[in-house]
Amino acid sequence: MADSVSLPAQKPRRRRLRGARTIFALILREMATTYGRSAVGYMWAIIEPVAALTLLTLVFSLLLRSPPLGSNFPLFYASGYLIFSAYISVTNKVATSVQFSRQLLEFPAVTVLDAILARFILNMLTQIMVICIVLTGIIVIYDLKLILDLKDILISLGMTAAFVLGLGTFNCYLFLAFPSYQQVWSIANRPMFILSCIFFLFDSVPQPYRDFLWYNPLIHMVGKMRAGIYATYQAEYVSIAYVMGLSLLLFAVGLFLLRHHVRNALNA
Repeated sequence: MADSVSLPAQKPRRRRLRGARTIFALILREMATTYGRSAVGYMWAIIEPVAALTLLTLVFSLLLRSPPLGSNFPLFYASGYLIFSAYISVTNKVATSVQFSRQLLEFPAVTVLDAILARFILNMLTQIMVICIVLTGIIVIYDLKLILDLKDILISLGMTAAFVLGLGTFNCYLFLAFPSYQQVWSIANRPMFILSCIFFLFDSVPQPYRDFLWYNPLIHMVGKMRAGIYATYQAEYVSIAYVMGLSLLLFAVGLFLLRHHVRNALNA
């Protein structure tokens, strides 16, 4: 009787282990194809945001006496730009995960969720590494005396991770079902660089524009990150429930569409 009871219980465990091994194998493949072919490799993930922040600092330091928050230009722009960069990079990676693993999906052991999670895990961890390195570098180079709130910083990263997974999964289906949507998405995202409070504070936006801007999830992620970096900044407008709820909805709808229509989309 004990054996007959334990055998069914072992099957879900074996499926979970098989799924974990599949995801790990897909992560190794992604690392080899994305970073292993380049001589610069992972360094490019750090060089790109550093170059962008350097340019932003040079331009705005000539126009302004001080940043909207604090006294250090690189730190202020990094607190917004790094979140935005993670959003763009990981969302696009997750959205193209099925296309990237198209041939592997012919094997029963590889599922759509495996392909999505593998790309999400690797690229989100890469972006977190970049954020930690760049912020630490700025603090050390400029010898900044900060009282960091690690809880707020982790919440910001958690909201970012949830949102890029949800939106990336939703876009994954749209990219497959409507190939032209990929160009539309790229164009539609360009204003987000300005509308995500990278250059200014949400609190400084006049009404009624502030009420409309509040619905941009990036506002909440950037605000929470700045609340974690600047001890005097409260960011009371941030709604964790809004971002997490929207992320869960996008992920559930996207996964549902992919599971029921992915074969048709792949064969279209």
